[in-house]
Amino acid sequence: MDTREVTIPVAEGGLAADVFMPSGPTGVVLFAHGSGSSRHSPRNVAVASQLNARSLATVLVDLLTPDEDVLDAQTAELRFDIGLLAERLAGIVDWMGDEPTLGRLPIGLFGASTGAAAALVAAATRPDRVAAVVSRGGRPDLAGNALSKVRAPTLLLVGGLDEEVIVLNEQARAELGEVAELRIVPGATHLFEEPGTLDQVADQAGTWFVTHLCIPHPA
Repeated sequence: MDTREVTIPVAEGGLAADVFMPSGPTGVVLFAHGSGSSRHSPRNVAVASQLNARSLATVLVDLLTPDEDVLDAQTAELRFDIGLLAERLAGIVDWMGDEPTLGRLPIGLFGASTGAAAALVAAATRPDRVAAVVSRGGRPDLAGNALSKVRAPTLLLVGGLDEEVIVLNEQARAELGEVAELRIVPGATHLFEEPGTLDQVADQAGTWFVTHLCIPHPA
């Protein structure tokens, strides 16, 4: 496993990211963390590790700069700025396309909480680059009008005890149309802290990405 820390030239001063590259990767998954979190989110790190075991490269990135993190910790205003976060994700997708070790790989997006909305908006703006999306306990409803423009196969995973978010995901799935599938993880709350529930997320996300992120073979 090749692991490296990089600075992605998006936003002033760049954004810090960790790239995990298994041997012979078949695709790469970019993680969009949720409200008030970072690339060190233990839940996303755990899911990323299981994706790596399935020959998927992963990129975990801080979507805010250090100065913005300080501001957001005081005001919580940037974590809900879906437009800003989506713009940065789209910029990172563009960077990945030009990056020597990642450029040939199909790209998937994994979004948690508000990061799921940003991931879907980014997917809508990069339909030729984003091949699949997975939302974990996400707020896809916050993607608004972008939902109808998403072309990538999208898996919405919600905890069975997260009743309000289930309703919001059902509404978003209707907007997404045939590209989306909603699955409920029984016994899980919003953060999937219950034993075994995060493993179910990782397993279903891994299968979704392995299925939809395929390197085309030359004719």
